[in-house]
Amino acid sequence: MQTHIQPILFSILKIINDLSNFKSDKTTFVTIGTFDGVHIGHQKVIKDLVKNAIQNNVTSVLLTFFPHPRMVLNKTSNIKLINTIDERIQLLKGMGLDVLVVHEFTKEFSKQTALNFVKSVLVDKLNISKLIIGYDHQFGQNREGDFEHLKSYGKLLNFNVKEISKLDIDNFAVSSTLIRKAIKNGNIEKANNYLGYNYMITGTVVKGKKLGQKIGFPTANIQLRETYKLLPKTGAYVVKSEIENQTVFGMMNIGFRPTVSGENQTIEIHFFDFNKDLYGTILQIDVLAYLRDEQKFDSITSLTNQLQKDKQNSLEIINGTFFDL
Repeated sequence: MQTHIQPILFSILKIINDLSNFKSDKTTFVTIGTFDGVHIGHQKVIKDLVKNAIQNNVTSVLLTFFPHPRMVLNKTSNIKLINTIDERIQLLKGMGLDVLVVHEFTKEFSKQTALNFVKSVLVDKLNISKLIIGYDHQFGQNREGDFEHLKSYGKLLNFNVKEISKLDIDNFAVSSTLIRKAIKNGNIEKANNYLGYNYMITGTVVKGKKLGQKIGFPTANIQLRETYKLLPKTGAYVVKSEIENQTVFGMMNIGFRPTVSGENQTIEIHFFDFNKDLYGTILQIDVLAYLRDEQKFDSITSLTNQLQKDKQNSLEIINGTFFDL
């Protein structure tokens, strides 16, 4: 199983959040998309972009959007994203790109035609020579910027267009939608295979009620900053994190703590063989595998016994399936 994006070069040289005062001096090869998940299909497009840009001595540019269009255009969609924008940027930093443009997606921006976007942004701002897009890519008002339209725009505005064919796994086309469904259902191994790295949760360690410490399972309570972050279903999971340059494994519970009449959903992580004060620390938690559903126990003793079993099961998974992580 792939567990990390393999970097092509070192890092993005430039991140641009505002195109209003930017104009590329060099010719560019560009790819466009939301890239939620930066999954193996996205990676194929990006690797092709970087390779072509290096071969032609031009600048590679990835243009992405935030917020997600559905968050802006359909307030009732309540879409949750695989990556926060910070996670997406960190993932893209390892892909060897020269420039990352994070373009603000607004209702006003969505109303412009695909041709106007291509002319005003890709041509006038980014000095595009070649556009590389993924299979079935569409953008612009009424999603009119499909491959055939883009080819005609290229002939009109003097740039080439290349489409990357779809990448299939188990007879399914890899997509952010498919991965979101796998994560939501707790199918973490499937999601990680499609992502090409471990699905992650990033948050700040905050103080909890310290029940775990009293029963021999101290936990780091994680508070998320972004409400749009997609979480797996409630339950217990095997996780790992890099803390003080050390890889630390553990188990995580996402849920409402029904045994102690919890009211709010929490994210609690018990790290194995690690018990330092982490309050205020921002942690990236890699989710490796699903253990079990959340359940209500009739006593704290029963809960503790189950946690012992969860730890044993976690260690078996770590030592068996994830021994090389």
